[in-house]
Amino acid sequence: MQTKTIVLAFAILLIGIMAGIFFTWSNAVKPGIGKLSDIEYLRALQAMNRVILNKAFIGIFLGAVIAVTVVPIAHFKLFPDNIFWLFIITLATYWIGVFGVTVLGNVPLNELLDEINLESITLEEIKALRTSIEVKWNNLNLIRCISSAITFLLLVYSTQLCLLYTSDAADDSLRVDLGGRRIIKK
Repeated sequence: MQTKTIVLAFAILLIGIMAGIFFTWSNAVKPGIGKLSDIEYLRALQAMNRVILNKAFIGIFLGAVIAVTVVPIAHFKLFPDNIFWLFIITLATYWIGVFGVTVLGNVPLNELLDEINLESITLEEIKALRTSIEVKWNNLNLIRCISSAITFLLLVYSTQLCLLYTSDAADDSLRVDLGGRRIIKK
């Protein structure tokens, strides 16, 4: 198996895991804790944000960022074919919609919540804090969920394109195989 195929498979795996995490947060975790009182909600979100910062999660999160970056590099021989540009679109979708949103949106909200001693603020401050965090955090996570799902689907679709490029049905001289070699019609 070629290195570029392993890179693509690894990217699909890691992006798939991250898409699953974001989907679960959007469709189960956040709606579930959304039913809690303001102080219970903030305590739960604060606790989950602290627990999720572990080696396994950070490794998968950063591994996905690195893997989706390496895919177009590993497939550079496909430039300027459409599949190469699909890899670039995939990279941009993940970097902007997941990594950028996480670093510039969700992390600052998590840090804001983490810095607050929930036992030392009033009920009005607790309600205001929840109001300032909940909808914004949920919307940002929805962006991450959609972006990671799109990235995953594009990567899976790219495997089909790579297979088409190598099929016997290649009908033009612009088709290439996974190694970037031109397929010549006989």
